[in-house]
Amino acid sequence: QVQLVDSGGGLVQAGGSLRLSCAASGRPFSSYTVGWFRQAPGKEREFVAGISWRGSGTLHADSVKGRFTISRDNDKNMVYLEMNSLKPEDTAVYYCAADQFGNLRPFPGAYVYWGQGTQVTVSS
Repeated sequence: QVQLVDSGGGLVQAGGSLRLSCAASGRPFSSYTVGWFRQAPGKEREFVAGISWRGSGTLHADSVKGRFTISRDNDKNMVYLEMNSLKPEDTAVYYCAADQFGNLRPFPGAYVYWGQGTQVTVSS
């Protein structure tokens, strides 16, 4: 079992940047596929980006391609989401999620472990 802690959210103006962090404890993180999801008020949780436990394969939602980048540092048991050129529509609670030896899939149901979420608010 792995425990996840999300951090790095905050209030930023449109066009600004934030870096979210997902810290894992309990087991080596290198064997986990990790995804970032977000959920805005009144909306379903949606996939933002994911990174495979196999090497460095990544997947980004079309809405964030070219602006967000997911990466991982297995030595530090960390996964990051670098967010640039933020827009008001990026406002949401962001969650990291993990699945051991999982395939990289953009569905919440594919992930077993979840962080507590971190709020990102982008003002116009």
